[in-house]
Amino acid sequence: MSSPAEFYHSLPPIIKFYGTTCLLLTTVERLGLVSGMLLYFSPELAFKKLQLWRAVTNFFFLGTFSMNFAIQLIMLARYGVQLERSFVSTGQFVWMMVVSALTLLGIATVFPSLNFWFMGSVLVFMLVYLWSREFPNASVSMLGLVTIQGFYVPWAMLFINTMFGGSFLHDLLGIVMGHLYHFLTVLYPRSGGRDFLRAPRFVHKLLAKYGIIHSVPRQPDRSSRPQPQAESPPSAPPSAAEGTAFRGRSYRLNRD
Repeated sequence: MSSPAEFYHSLPPIIKFYGTTCLLLTTVERLGLVSGMLLYFSPELAFKKLQLWRAVTNFFFLGTFSMNFAIQLIMLARYGVQLERSFVSTGQFVWMMVVSALTLLGIATVFPSLNFWFMGSVLVFMLVYLWSREFPNASVSMLGLVTIQGFYVPWAMLFINTMFGGSFLHDLLGIVMGHLYHFLTVLYPRSGGRDFLRAPRFVHKLLAKYGIIHSVPRQPDRSSRPQPQAESPPSAPPSAAEGTAFRGRSYRLNRD
């Protein structure tokens, strides 16, 4: 059994950075070193008064130390880690996070009455939803009481997180965001459409420059579309944990 230090060092880079930053930001806020009033997102403060850091810090503050905070870290460690490892590339995972964050900032700016001051939980639930589409048949124990399929995990976590004081609207928006990303990168390209959310090459180059990845993936011909595959003899079904319903569906089609 690995030690906590070994587990931490084994984490994929993006989820490791995101989870660590969330924990540190909550710690410094709890110690009174930084006020939560400086972290939340406000379109007026961020853009009119040029407090631009608010457009970033709101995604890294998951709330004060509480059961709700712990649940979100557990979701990152359990589902976010496995999802990042299943992505076709680290660059695509980073691009997905960036595009999603920019979309949420746009929603919060256009509809300020929604009071989306902290949107980290939206990103967490988006990751959980995408995980559920990558591993729909995985068996997951919920609180040690009942075992469900991975496909239903986002809805179970929505119920549990709301029970412990989470925002139902934020979490539901995360599920909607995850489904939208799944549609645009998997379902639409699979029907012959173009994948508009493929990570630009500069993202991979930037990650390689700072040593997060070791090489820049080869860029395919974007004009080409997936061609029908010849039928092959049926093989033995994979185990439940592999997610048969959507096996190879999402990030495999997104190859760099």
